[in-house]
Amino acid sequence: MSLLEETAARVAPLNAQAMDGARARQDRLTKPQGALGRLEDLSIHLAGITGNIARSFEERAVLVMAADHGVAARGVSAYPQEVTAQMVANFLRGGAAINVLARQMGARVVVVDIGVAADLGPQKGLVTRKVRAGTRDFVQEPALTPEEIRQAMETGIALANEVAPDLLALGEMGIGNTTAASAVVAAITGEPAERVTGRGTGIDDVTWLRKIAVVEKALALHKPDPKSAFSVLGAVGGLEIAGLAGAAIAAAARRVPVVLDGFISTAAAMAAVTLCPPLRDYLIAGHRSVEPGHAVALKWLGLRPLLELDLRLGEGTGAILAFPIIEAAVRTLREMTTFDEAGVSGPS
Repeated sequence: MSLLEETAARVAPLNAQAMDGARARQDRLTKPQGALGRLEDLSIHLAGITGNIARSFEERAVLVMAADHGVAARGVSAYPQEVTAQMVANFLRGGAAINVLARQMGARVVVVDIGVAADLGPQKGLVTRKVRAGTRDFVQEPALTPEEIRQAMETGIALANEVAPDLLALGEMGIGNTTAASAVVAAITGEPAERVTGRGTGIDDVTWLRKIAVVEKALALHKPDPKSAFSVLGAVGGLEIAGLAGAAIAAAARRVPVVLDGFISTAAAMAAVTLCPPLRDYLIAGHRSVEPGHAVALKWLGLRPLLELDLRLGEGTGAILAFPIIEAAVRTLREMTTFDEAGVSGPS
């Protein structure tokens, strides 16, 4: 059994006993039942994931996987491909949005070169696990081979296990990756390319129409099987997408909540759920971005986002902004007193 298969097999159902315990405690806390709204639901969900109603999330991390895309040569982005490598350098200097937010939230940022189309060399803080220097142009040929997909996913598994956080956010960087994510979501859901393809880095109308045409052409050429993660990722995926899919499965196997960021990480989660259906219960949608395909992807996964701030940056920013809400859910469950403990009369 391969690392991928073995890890996926360890993703267990939610812990029903812990959820029942969390639900019972919520009903005894000094508040009207349901008064904390979605925080109550989230605390019960987190208990089911971790198996512990009093779990704290002290070790927090965001895994930022960087990779390039051959389809970027089709003119689907407002930025040139070299920006991927330049932004990796910015992450390592601590100057990107995800660095600022991670410092605020007390989270570690792990920057991974899983497929940047440049030799970044050894750099302090950079985890180099390059599978190949970017994907192939999927308008002409499949983006990845089965061997490359497996390597990328198992890289994600290994990294998630090495970092071993209590709470994991998924982030990414890669010029052209909203095009790949659009194609992945369209392939899995069967929705038309126009409905799931947005403006990514802020492209104009002409570029947007070109981007839609690129996705349509790739799907018509490859005809990926929507029920096969390897078929979809091989046809139109990305190395960072495959890597994040593996990381999500590994975290779930360790009963760690997986907080999704925007469109790309959610597309990765869709691929991962296609391969490992029990993973779905371990996912938390940090936010909903302005990318139209993100709402489609969240609906397919059955997830309701915690935030809606009109973000479209990626990097893990929307995921990490949800960390305080997640912390609030577990702290209120753990630290509030019950009616009996407080000597307060309960409802009659």
